Amino acid sequence: MSSKAEFEKAAEEAKSLPDKTSNDDKLILYGLYKQATVGDCNTSKPGMFDPKGKAKWEAWNTQKGKEQSTAQEEYIMKVSELQEKYT
Repeated sequence: MSSKAEFEKAAEEAKSLPDKTSNDDKLILYGLYKQATVGDCNTSKPGMFDPKGKAKWEAWNTQKGKEQSTAQEEYIMKVSELQEKYT
């Protein structure tokens, strides 16, 4: 089980991922981060005139029902995976 400190460290490290990190990978991280910090998606889905907001909402909503601690662990693993992939 990961600690809050490990999660916060991974969140900081995610900010320094290279620009070439794919949007799909960034959206996965976003969804896991929101699930880990807020829990299930609690906002309405943005409309078609906000494609970026809609993509972020969908990334978060796909994590619905996942325990926050599980989302934290998956987030930490994903950041580590992306660091290896892109560095």
